[in-house]
Amino acid sequence: MKKIYLDSAASTIIDKRVIEVMMESMNEDYGNPSSTHSFGQEGKAKIEAARKCIAQWLNVPPHEIIFTSCGTESNNLILRSCVENLGIKRIISSPLEHKSVLETIRDLREKHNDLEIIFLPLKDKKGNLNFETLEEYLMENKPTLVSLMHANNEIGNLIDLNYVGSLCKKYNALFHSDTVQTMGHYLIDLANLPLNFATCSAHKLHGPKGVGFVYIKKTSGLKSIITGGSQERNMRAGTENVYGIVGLGKAFDCAMKELEQRKMQIEKLKQYTIEQLTNHIPGITFNGTCQENSQSIYTLISILLPIPNTLVGFQLDIKGIAVSQGSACSSGATTPSSTMLQLFSTEELMNSTTLRISFSHYNSKEDIDALVSALSEIYQKATINKTNTIHV
Repeated sequence: MKKIYLDSAASTIIDKRVIEVMMESMNEDYGNPSSTHSFGQEGKAKIEAARKCIAQWLNVPPHEIIFTSCGTESNNLILRSCVENLGIKRIISSPLEHKSVLETIRDLREKHNDLEIIFLPLKDKKGNLNFETLEEYLMENKPTLVSLMHANNEIGNLIDLNYVGSLCKKYNALFHSDTVQTMGHYLIDLANLPLNFATCSAHKLHGPKGVGFVYIKKTSGLKSIITGGSQERNMRAGTENVYGIVGLGKAFDCAMKELEQRKMQIEKLKQYTIEQLTNHIPGITFNGTCQENSQSIYTLISILLPIPNTLVGFQLDIKGIAVSQGSACSSGATTPSSTMLQLFSTEELMNSTTLRISFSHYNSKEDIDALVSALSEIYQKATINKTNTIHV
């Protein structure tokens, strides 16, 4: 049985070229990169080469790229340091953010009684945010951090970083965007975006798990929240993950060099998936703005199947097809996520099944045909069972 992987929003297939450079580094770079001898400095040189490569693609100075373990750590660093070190008294975010943002915000509110938390309201059931209220809040001129993800990890909605950043700049607010789903998938020119902080995880762009980076604009004044060493320009104490960083650098370089080719292939695949699902499953709903290319990330779609079946993900897995029945960071694959609960009523979710299908350039039309065939079979069986139950 051929196995089909359609869960790249959770984690991507690692590029073989990335594995090769990591294996080479594992064999050669066993010295501590903080050591002054040649063994350590050889590893340090590879870290700096990866930093320079990423910085060049993002059009920023290398010292504004700080390596971390993942996007979650990066988001924590930004949010916690802004409150604890920069005097932020208000965070404006959305109820659709990743758990690493939402749970960190809630934790900060418990620890800082004077911290005000504002979640922007949704403009519609597609998950679009009401940005008119953002400007109203910013006009109050309170020390503020705005934290809004570039692309939603469950429904794929994109926000306009330049628009939001310009509003923040106009009213002297700091702007952080969780860019984990878009780094390596879009050309992001940080030098020409009014953005103070951004985040990345290597495993979202065909790199290794356990490594990422945070972009920190030098003028922000952010400080480390992990102490015990001067690594990463005093921004993240702890011995660097040399092999992981080397892998991240290679994955990022490959992703950017091949961006247009990959993007064109995946966009066609996404459109084909939407067409095939529409043709074969009556009553299917596409969540968010995934049918509108300019307003949605091209690497994923979220669907609402018109059948209540908490085992769809499991049934597909038996057939060798991997999709997500909820965010990978949510506990319990069959429990509706906070994002879905914002978009739909409990009754709507009880009478349907949500799936996230996410693509990479490793996927093909044959993969989609197999998925659609399997989903169509599951749908037809569920419909027959429902009819028979009503008849009885």
